[in-house]
Amino acid sequence: MALGSVAQAAEFDLSPEQPGRIHTEKSEKAATAIAPNFKFAKEGYLTVATSPWDPPVGTYATDAKTVVGTDPDITVLIAETLGLKLDLVPVAWADWPLGLASGKYDAVISNVTVTEERKEKFDFSTYRQDVLGFYVKADSKITSIKEPKDVAGLKVITGAGTNQEKILLEWDRENVAAGLKPVEVQYYDDSAASQLALQSGRADAEFNPNATLAYAAAVSGKTKLVGIVSGGWPLTAEIAVATRKNSGLANAITLAINELIASGKYGEVLKKWSLTAEAIDQSRTNPPGLPKPNS
Repeated sequence: MALGSVAQAAEFDLSPEQPGRIHTEKSEKAATAIAPNFKFAKEGYLTVATSPWDPPVGTYATDAKTVVGTDPDITVLIAETLGLKLDLVPVAWADWPLGLASGKYDAVISNVTVTEERKEKFDFSTYRQDVLGFYVKADSKITSIKEPKDVAGLKVITGAGTNQEKILLEWDRENVAAGLKPVEVQYYDDSAASQLALQSGRADAEFNPNATLAYAAAVSGKTKLVGIVSGGWPLTAEIAVATRKNSGLANAITLAINELIASGKYGEVLKKWSLTAEAIDQSRTNPPGLPKPNS
């Protein structure tokens, strides 16, 4: 996996028309894998809920109503592979579980991490790694952050009360116990303040969700990726399409994603949105998820 700065600032198309959107053809193999008794929310359509939270994963286009980004692009490809039209429905994050369980939506594609608790109610088809990224100033002498000792003595920005903060503090605890220099953890109210701290040298690195930091790096060209860590560290966490439990749709979606991986279309989408660091080699149905709290 190549980690490094973006050669020049990227221009992302946030228009509602999406003229450069990647498309594919129907796969009879994937389409026939849908259970014969599966009841679609709308006949002939794959109705998918998504929560537009941040670019590049999912955000509103310049018309303030059309959802664009990585998740919408992958959703389009899955629907086309299954031979269905797409009805992409923007929803609040808190509303998708009930809407999916009740049959209002056929699936949810919205940066949902696979957990053992969620698997009790839903099936999952993986399509991205759940990745946290270490980003530094583009001309920083720091070239790699892979393990706890790599952050010893650094000034690192992260989000308060987040999973990434928990990981960083555990790394720091291990370092201090081993006699290494402690991390100076920094917190900022917004991304602009974080970027200013990095560019001014007040901070050495930022450790937060890779997707949004990758987007910022591609747009500005002022930061570079030097390391990724699974969002479930020390376990591996994956992002997946959620469907109703035992509804008969998950295996077809997993098959569709694997065909998209094999054809290269999947990789094209991730490259388009600067998320190649989050690529998976194979989609899986209901893989081991993050454990329940206190389990």
